Amino acid sequence: MPVTALVSAKSSGVTTSALALALASGRPTTLAECDPSGGTIRSGFLQNEVSAGFGLYHLAKAERVGPDALANAFASHLWPLDDAGHRQLLPGLTDPAQAAALSRTWPSLAHIMRVLATQASQDVFIDAGRLALDAGRLHPTLTPAPLLHQADLVLLVVRGTDQSLTLARHLLKPLTAELSEHGSGSDALGLLLIESGPYRAHQVAESLKLPVMAALPFDPESATYLTQGGPQPRGYKRSQLLRHARTATQQLEAVAARRQVQRQYAPEPASTQLAGVLERLNHKRKGVPHG
Repeated sequence: MPVTALVSAKSSGVTTSALALALASGRPTTLAECDPSGGTIRSGFLQNEVSAGFGLYHLAKAERVGPDALANAFASHLWPLDDAGHRQLLPGLTDPAQAAALSRTWPSLAHIMRVLATQASQDVFIDAGRLALDAGRLHPTLTPAPLLHQADLVLLVVRGTDQSLTLARHLLKPLTAELSEHGSGSDALGLLLIESGPYRAHQVAESLKLPVMAALPFDPESATYLTQGGPQPRGYKRSQLLRHARTATQQLEAVAARRQVQRQYAPEPASTQLAGVLERLNHKRKGVPHG
């Protein structure tokens, strides 16, 4: 299954899109909220159900102990997004100041994501947030670049508006260079279009010279629920957003599979250090203790 990272030039619905994809997938799914500027699912969709003692920041300390500690900490900090525990969240940072502590953790975390996808057959979505640049390159602290390097697909989330396309255009050169030099190639980069604004998918693709790999409808009621939580809207499970998100996950899997065949990628073997992650995910209880 693919590892898909979502990014944006500015607030374009990255978190809402990533959450919709994770909830709509027909397979076991992990969503990692890795935006260095801070996570919002904890206080929004989860309505502060998860305390600050739980989530991404705590993996930095575990990584300094060693691979086994990181693998076990990762499994311990996943929070169920559904009653069966088939969809799980790694909650994000509660304070942007915590991002600096994760600079050496990102590569190890990227490897865990890869193992989840190849060995545990999970859909893995990474909310990498708004990209920050430094001298024309991805910022070393404010962007989780190693997660993008190891992703099968990197989706630049845009809306069909002049403002969104203009902002996105400034990221194309540095992001393409980053994936060419350190990732799996520039063809990992594509667009996720939020269908808001006058421009259709073919116009957006032509404007940015990138393929639209998936599209999600502008569905304010469902998007508000995913952003803010609260009572579930009537008909939410049959909403346009979830229906199109389900289709999008299938499209992304197909694109990633084609890339793998074209490049003849071989699945990485699960390392012994990550055995704890797989064992705990495969035999995980339906719930986890509230931290």
